[in-house]
Amino acid sequence: MRMRRPVTLLALALLAAVTAPACLSQKASAEETKRAVAVMFALDRPIDGSMAPIVLAAGRGLFGTEGVTVTTTIAKGSPDAIARVASGEADMALADINELIRYRDTQGSQPVKAVFVLFNKAPYAIIARKSRGINGLADLEGKTLGVAEGDLSIRLWPAVVKHNHLKSETIKLSRVGAAVREPILSAGQVDAVSGFSYLSALNLRDRGVPAADLAVLRFADYGCEAYGHAVIVSPGFAAKQPAAVKGVLRALTSSLQLAIKDPAGAIADVVARMDDGSRELELERLQTVLADNVLTSDVRRDGIGGIDPARFERALDQLALDGKFRHKRPLPADIFDDGFLPPADSRLVN
Repeated sequence: MRMRRPVTLLALALLAAVTAPACLSQKASAEETKRAVAVMFALDRPIDGSMAPIVLAAGRGLFGTEGVTVTTTIAKGSPDAIARVASGEADMALADINELIRYRDTQGSQPVKAVFVLFNKAPYAIIARKSRGINGLADLEGKTLGVAEGDLSIRLWPAVVKHNHLKSETIKLSRVGAAVREPILSAGQVDAVSGFSYLSALNLRDRGVPAADLAVLRFADYGCEAYGHAVIVSPGFAAKQPAAVKGVLRALTSSLQLAIKDPAGAIADVVARMDDGSRELELERLQTVLADNVLTSDVRRDGIGGIDPARFERALDQLALDGKFRHKRPLPADIFDDGFLPPADSRLVN
């Protein structure tokens, strides 16, 4: 027995040499998984081409590289997405920043803030039929404008009316259901509708309305200063997991840069996540969003994700024309926190 002991020790040493790296690898993998922070991220509507940055960040491993595991859920509009973040049901969300401003002005609201602006210009627009005699904003006088229930753009309509000296009393606002907004314009039951330029206009074309017959009157082209959709965060999650919030924003910044460089490649990822999505339609939707709402002069100068405080102040003034703030008028810092943004040089558009 004594003669065989060295052999046994040698065998054990060899076994340890073989199994130790595997054990260490498994341990490292387990620790890495443990370190990844789970993030529940609410989208305010079903996925479409405009959400390419979020889809790319998830599908191409950019969130994982930043140490976060992001699960997306679909809310029923921006108010619902904001409510989910406020209650803690979601950690972060994509929602309209003007709806957030109004939410923060309600009694008992939570101090939810935006931390990353995706749409530097809001996509609010009037979509009209040229065949009904509408080619510009002034042509709406004497016409009927369909306004869908829950439409966000109509909040900035008073500012557009004032800035462009329209005779608002001559414009009839017809309340319609959101599901029939495009169909009633297509059928000629109204002369124009309010909505998002990259949604209503493209959906109408998809319904067979000729592009040559559509006048897309973007509020941003008529003096509207408002920002659009932004990433918002739960105050509790931001306090407990600031590194995770920063990681999500770094991933979104990188994925947005990818979408800008290769929209067609980005849409391939998006359509794969949709039920019966049209590659051609969603590519046009993304290209429209990038051109009209993302790659603005402000973004080309200052980079992705941030705000210009002076412009934000003007946007607050315009939003107040729809109804005075019930409480104290907010400051830009009450709504937007730039402390989680990636460094400025990484946000510049190449």
